[in-house]
Amino acid sequence: MPRWIRVVVIVTVCVLGYGGIVHLGDLLGVRPGGPSPSTPTWLMLYFTSLTVFDPLAALLLALRRIEGLLLGCAVFVSDAAANGYANYVLDTMPGITPGRIGQAVITALAVALIAATPAVAPWLHRPRRAS
Repeated sequence: MPRWIRVVVIVTVCVLGYGGIVHLGDLLGVRPGGPSPSTPTWLMLYFTSLTVFDPLAALLLALRRIEGLLLGCAVFVSDAAANGYANYVLDTMPGITPGRIGQAVITALAVALIAATPAVAPWLHRPRRAS
């Protein structure tokens, strides 16, 4: 596996692991600046689901499974969209906010991982087919 692909995989695993911790902190209410009580239920359920999907994608990718890469892409894209909704539709504060900066970072990570996927995927294990 080329070094740059290892770096992409390691960074993605770390970011997904960090995301799982952040969403768990939000769920437990220990992170200041987390979702507000007025956040819609469907959005809170989505962010809660990331306490499972972030670490699952990280684990699968650390095991060099193609499913981890694909789940990681889905997590980043959906997280960017959910944070976009939370930070541009629900948050009426004008200008740049910490949440909007975070959403931009997540979006950049989603674009980068999707762009790298065709090069990374051949280096990962695929599910075995039943005979």
